[in-house]
Amino acid sequence: MSVVAGVDFGTLSVRIAIFDKDRGKLGSAVAEYPLHSSASDPHLKTQSHDDQMNALISAMRDAVKVSGIDGRQIKSIALDTTGSSVIPVGENLVPLGEYYLWCDHRAAGEAAEITRAAHVFQGGTGFEGIAWCGGVYSSEWGWSKLLHWLRHNPGLRPKFVTALEHCDMVAATLCGITDPNQIPRSICAMGHKWMWNPLWGGLPPEEFLVAVDPLLAGMRDKICGQYNTSDKIAGYLSPNWAEALGLSAGIPIPVGAFDAHWDALGANIRLGDVVNVIGTSTCIIGLSDRQTLVPGVCGVVPGSVDPAQVGIEAGMSAVGDVFAAIARRAGATVAALSEAGAHLHAGQTGLLRLTWDNGDRTVLVNPALGGVTFGWNLHHTAADELHAAVEGSALHTRIIFDRMEENGAPIHRVINGGGIPKRNARLNQIYANVLRKPVLVPEGDVTSLGSVIVAFLAAGDFKSIEEAQDALCPPFRTFTPEPAEAARYDRLFKLFRDAYFALGTADAKPASLGHILPELQAIRREAAAAN
Repeated sequence: MSVVAGVDFGTLSVRIAIFDKDRGKLGSAVAEYPLHSSASDPHLKTQSHDDQMNALISAMRDAVKVSGIDGRQIKSIALDTTGSSVIPVGENLVPLGEYYLWCDHRAAGEAAEITRAAHVFQGGTGFEGIAWCGGVYSSEWGWSKLLHWLRHNPGLRPKFVTALEHCDMVAATLCGITDPNQIPRSICAMGHKWMWNPLWGGLPPEEFLVAVDPLLAGMRDKICGQYNTSDKIAGYLSPNWAEALGLSAGIPIPVGAFDAHWDALGANIRLGDVVNVIGTSTCIIGLSDRQTLVPGVCGVVPGSVDPAQVGIEAGMSAVGDVFAAIARRAGATVAALSEAGAHLHAGQTGLLRLTWDNGDRTVLVNPALGGVTFGWNLHHTAADELHAAVEGSALHTRIIFDRMEENGAPIHRVINGGGIPKRNARLNQIYANVLRKPVLVPEGDVTSLGSVIVAFLAAGDFKSIEEAQDALCPPFRTFTPEPAEAARYDRLFKLFRDAYFALGTADAKPASLGHILPELQAIRREAAAAN
C-alpha cells in the first residue's frame, strides 16, 4: 500500500490531499497566500515565491496531522500550479522578483507584438507556432511576460539567468536543483504557453525571437532544462525540504503541470471528453488522438494532459470573478442572488450578457474587451444580471465548443469540474441546455485528485492514468438537456454569436445588431408565458 500527497497551487491558496491507495482520501488542508495588485494598474497581479512555499509547508503539516499518519509514510508528492505564472530568476535560481501571475495582463502590448511578428516572419510565410496556439499570442503567456519584465527591469537584466513556470520552479526548489540545465520543464506548461513543440525543434527559433525584440536575443538558450511529460520524474525531495515539510528525503516528484490539466484528470477525462474547470475563470481541457489546428485556442500539445494523448486548452478569463463582482456591486452574495433568481428560465430576464469583464481568452484572445449587457430596463435586478451572466458563460462555452468541433476535435462528453459546479446545480442545468449535451459533474471532491493520480503513478502503484482514474475518481451526477429550454437557448445563442464577433473582433465587417433587442424581448415574453 502507498500513501501519496497531491498538491494544487491555486490563485489564492495551496490545497493538499493525502490518499492511501486502498483506503482513499485520508485528509486534506489549505493554506492561503496574498495576491498583490495595484489600484493604479488593474492589470498587475503578482505573488511571492516565498509566500507560496511557506504556505506549502503549513498546508502539508496540517494535512499530515489531519490524516493521522507519519509524514515519512508518504511515498511521493506531485504538484500542479496556475499558469502561465512566470518568475525570472538569477544565480542558483534565486527569484529576481515576484511571479507574473496567470491573470497579470501587463504584457498585452508585448503579446500583440509577438502575434504580429509571428505572422510576418520569413517574408510573410509566418512562424508555424502561432497557428498551434490559436493564431494569437496572449498577455497571459510566457514570452510576452518575459519580454515585459526585460523591458521594465533594465537594472536586473545582467543578473537574469532564466525564467520558470510556477510548476517547474516549485519542483526545482523542492528537489534542490540550482543548475538551470537541470531544471525540470513541464511540456504542459511550455507547450501551451511558450510555443514549445517538437514539430519545429522545441522553442521558437532564435531569429524569430530577435525579430520580436533584440532583448530576446539568447533567451531561447536560457530557457534550458529537461523537457518532459508528467509520467517522468522531475527529481527527488531534498533533505532540507523533507525536514521542512515533515516528509522523507528522496521520495520522487514527477514533472508538474497546470492545475486545470490535472483537474481534468481528477474529473475522469477520457478521449473525446471536454472538462470545464469552472472557478474564478474557466479552463476548458480536451483530449484528442491527433494534433489538429484549432484557431483561437490556447494550444494543442501532445502529452500535456495525458502523456499518451494530445491536450487541447481553451477557456474564459473570468467566470466566478464575474459572478462575485455582480454580487459585490449589489452588496449581496452570489448565493443570495442565485436564490433570488432561482425561478428564472432560459431568456426570461430579457438580458444578454457577454462576460468579457476580464477580456476574452478564447476564441478572440483579446484582453482589451469589457463586459457588455444588452436589454436593460428599469425593473432589472442584480439577480437578473447574475442569471444572465451564468447564461453568458454557457453561451461563450458553446462558441468555444463549436470552434473545436469545426476543426476536427469532436466532443462526446462534457464534464463540469472545478468548485462552482459542485455548489450550483442550476448552472449545470443551464450549461446542459445551452450546449445541448449531457453535463456530468463529479459527485465527490476532486480538488488535488489529479495530482494524487500522478503521484500514485510516480510511486508505481498504477500502470496507467486510466487504471488510477478507475480506482480513484468519484461517480458523476448527470444533467440532461431540457427540450423547451434548449430551444430558447438556440435563439439566444444566435444573438450572442452575432454580438460576440461583431463587437469583439477589431476588423469585423459592419454588422447589423438591430435585431438583438427586439428578439430578446420576444424571448422574454415567451419564457414568461411558458413558466
